[in-house]
Amino acid sequence: MKKTLGALSLLGASALVLSGCAGASTPAGGSAETGDLTVWLVGTDTPQDARDYLEKTFEEQNDGWTLTIEEKTWADTAEGYVAALSSNDAPDIVEVGNTQAPGFISQGLFADLSGIQDDLGGDDMLQSFVDLGSEDGTLYAAPYYAGSRVVFYSPSTYSGEIPATLEDYVKDGIAATTATKSGIYAPGKDWYNALPYVWANGGEIATLEGDKWVGGFSSEGGVAGLTMLQDVYENATIAPADADEADPQVPFCADEIGFLSAPAWVKWSILAPADAEAPGCPDGAGKDLAAFALPGMSAGEVAPVFAGGSNVAIAAKSDAQEKAQAALEIILSEGYQKILAENGLIPARTSFAQYLPDDAITAEAAKAAASSKAVPASPKWAEVESAGVIKDALVKIAQGGDVTQIATELDGQIESILNS
Repeated sequence: MKKTLGALSLLGASALVLSGCAGASTPAGGSAETGDLTVWLVGTDTPQDARDYLEKTFEEQNDGWTLTIEEKTWADTAEGYVAALSSNDAPDIVEVGNTQAPGFISQGLFADLSGIQDDLGGDDMLQSFVDLGSEDGTLYAAPYYAGSRVVFYSPSTYSGEIPATLEDYVKDGIAATTATKSGIYAPGKDWYNALPYVWANGGEIATLEGDKWVGGFSSEGGVAGLTMLQDVYENATIAPADADEADPQVPFCADEIGFLSAPAWVKWSILAPADAEAPGCPDGAGKDLAAFALPGMSAGEVAPVFAGGSNVAIAAKSDAQEKAQAALEIILSEGYQKILAENGLIPARTSFAQYLPDDAITAEAAKAAASSKAVPASPKWAEVESAGVIKDALVKIAQGGDVTQIATELDGQIESILNS
């Protein structure tokens, strides 16, 4: 008997839900003998081969149980997702964006995974994702997959040397900028690509000092990074100050961008056939594509970039905890993670990086991932994102505002939210 959950809102990143079976046969003192796990996938990040592997492996290993996958849309709300996890009809396993995990954990919505942590990969799991998926040293949300940003460019239009430092990158971007082309694509609301300037200069978003979060944008390194970014906004980009980073392949394919810092999987959007639902570059223009890891402040260094991706957790109110654990172990297994890696997603366990495609762009993405950073592991972080305070501050900087003043105001807003 299939359990119906109805419409479920999911948060920001791709979402995966396995729901338990209503009406399953349950022996006294034991787990259900039969049931159906429903997998909800939002978007297309998880390859079909991985979906097939999960269904087949789970059903082979759990006699009497079935697993059904349904695909959902990306546009959902936090309230709906929290409501589903809080209900007596809660799903069993959920995928959330890595930065969203602390918020769910703080509300007690995820089950303790420490008992199976070694089975999921132990120390082999991506540490920054483990950090965001843990509270007080206890793991509640395991890594699922990661993605890092690389700088795309077209060798046919940029024939210079790859920038050795972040300062060289900005200088080269300025030199390539014209009235119709951004040397560096930098829309004002793209906070993901703003963070590396701050981090590379020694600044932080916020750090925990005792039991209080202290903002870091107004620190010496934070101001230095934001000042460098303002130079990009004013002299190296024609992207709108009030725009975000959505669909960057469109201006890139139109030859309106020199350097495009974007998640490595944007490669597939650029290379998509012109007649695809979300078309890439027409007439094969995107086939002339290369990438490099964003350089740091010194030659040979890689700048810290934002680590995007997902965590996966078992709902605290799941009525099929043992089966959920079995499914989660499959998701973190070599067989499943190998499929993700072969499709260019950085796997949840570092030893499985050997299965990433052997191409130059993926190699640069792996190099960038090794130096990646995450946002503060605070349960209030989702509120910082939803408030849009970082985006608002960056728009002001892009419009020529005083960097120190804006950074100081931003720190106050972040501290108010994180410490509330």
